[in-house]
Amino acid sequence: MLRQTSSPLLVASVLAIAVSFALSGCDNAASKSDKNASSTEILLLAPEDITTLHTNAFASGPTITGAIQPEKKADLRAEISSVVLQVYKENGEKVKKGDMLVRLDDTSIRDSLSSAQESERAASQTLDQSIRQYERLKTLRASGMASAQQLEDAEAKRNNSQSDLAAAKTRTVQARQQLERTEIRAPFDGIIGERKVSNGDTAQIGKELIKVLDPASMRFEGQVSADAVSQVKVGQVVSFRINGYADQIFNGAVKRINPEANAVTRQVEVLVSFSDNKFPLVSGLYAEGQIEAGSTASLMIPNMSIVHNGDKISAWTVKGNVLHKVDIALGGRDARRGDFAVTSGLKEGDIVLRNPNSTLKDGQAVDTSNKPQAAPAAPASTGK
Repeated sequence: MLRQTSSPLLVASVLAIAVSFALSGCDNAASKSDKNASSTEILLLAPEDITTLHTNAFASGPTITGAIQPEKKADLRAEISSVVLQVYKENGEKVKKGDMLVRLDDTSIRDSLSSAQESERAASQTLDQSIRQYERLKTLRASGMASAQQLEDAEAKRNNSQSDLAAAKTRTVQARQQLERTEIRAPFDGIIGERKVSNGDTAQIGKELIKVLDPASMRFEGQVSADAVSQVKVGQVVSFRINGYADQIFNGAVKRINPEANAVTRQVEVLVSFSDNKFPLVSGLYAEGQIEAGSTASLMIPNMSIVHNGDKISAWTVKGNVLHKVDIALGGRDARRGDFAVTSGLKEGDIVLRNPNSTLKDGQAVDTSNKPQAAPAAPASTGK
């Protein structure tokens, strides 16, 4: 009688097929479970994730562009031709009125001053002598011991000595002024804006040496289109942003309007003063804003809540704990807050997402209760 035996290879193949079917069944079950979980996923929203739309005052008026410049600034230049001996201050350093900034070589000027002072001293002695001579001849003439011609000559000499002394004093004052011009001092309290020379440079008359500006006198020097200048009035509120301070809105007021348009751009210069002590300490920064010539009530939406998709503009709203994507139309932009006026698609009291992302789905359920969802219960373990 023959005994039937199983091959080891056959047994291994059967086991492999059984394991494969078992794993496939587990994968299908897991896939179905993930689909069911995703279909019932609820979007949790915190109070800071949503905002309610309200009607606010929408400021309207002409646009103003320009730069931040100090009203008080000095471009110090050389008034004499000399060599720069020393520069005492660097860019950005604070200075007080009267502080020494640049010193020029004063050797030749000091010699000229000494010569002028000696000439003044000699002219003064000559005048004293001529006055005494005139007084003596005047006495002698009264007693008949001097001629009229001698008295006239003495008087003429005295007058000439007076003129010589006045001229000598003038030369002394001029030399002293030239000496003072070798010392470049700060005309007011401020900050060094730009240093143009270094030790050893030759400074000709009119050469730029150093700039001083007062940061406390910063103002917005803007330009307004000639078509809109009729809407601008002194005292109107101006809201503007400054390059480098993009997240900050500055407020000011129209201080002066230039009565003459620019010959090239045909724009009109408008000077705007800061309304408070919040202003940048750097001059030359670009600024852009809006002059509030009037205001109207309008429904406003934050810029971060707006979704752009090509030419379409939309926003995500929350209604009945369901998320909806709504097409909207926008009007102008409020320069003070950066919000936009809504002309259609939304209404007063609508709730919109403050900062939506690209993973949202129309019709998705949301939970605004700000309560964490309970974790699913772990399956009970069974032992055999």
